Amino acid sequence: MNLPLLILLFCGLTVAQDVHENVTEKTETQPFFPSDMCDLQRKIGAMKERLAALANRLKNSEKLIEDLKSKEKRDIIFSAATDGSGSFGPFNTDKTLVYQSVKTNIGNAYNQHTGVFTTPVSGTYYFTFFYHALGGHPAHLFLQKNGHVVAQTYDHKSQHDGADNGGNAVILQLQKGDQVFVRLGAHAHIWAPHHYTTFSGFLIH
Repeated sequence: MNLPLLILLFCGLTVAQDVHENVTEKTETQPFFPSDMCDLQRKIGAMKERLAALANRLKNSEKLIEDLKSKEKRDIIFSAATDGSGSFGPFNTDKTLVYQSVKTNIGNAYNQHTGVFTTPVSGTYYFTFFYHALGGHPAHLFLQKNGHVVAQTYDHKSQHDGADNGGNAVILQLQKGDQVFVRLGAHAHIWAPHHYTTFSGFLIH
């Protein structure tokens, strides 16, 4: 039996004992009259009200505990970066970026082997992605939710700019099981080493 229930039962028994002692005392010292019955009924009614109030407080306390436990389980935060040598791309087709260097992965929702974030609990999430690239090729990244583009960033090829940086962010309403990931556009590239290119996200509520 859990502690809150024991407390409730103890309080109820204490009230009942007080009523019983009062009735016993009156019975031993004087005859029992209808007025005594009315007084007893009032005491019983008051006891029921106190028990109902205690039960309601117990119910509210249990709900608060469950809400706190649920909040603890809903901490979802991740941040990862690419880690390689030289540039990644260009390719003839789109490629999913795999951010192998995981900085934070509270909730273990991000997979460093596939580059995919799988939503563990429904809610509102914030995602951001940044890249560093060289100017000799275009840079094009797009964030996808279940295969559909929801945000992207792009920079064209430049002969006069030795390096490019860009990024974007988005807030998404996700359901459990939804997948979010970053794709590198065809014929584009990013600079992989030194953790310049990152992908991060967290649960807002």
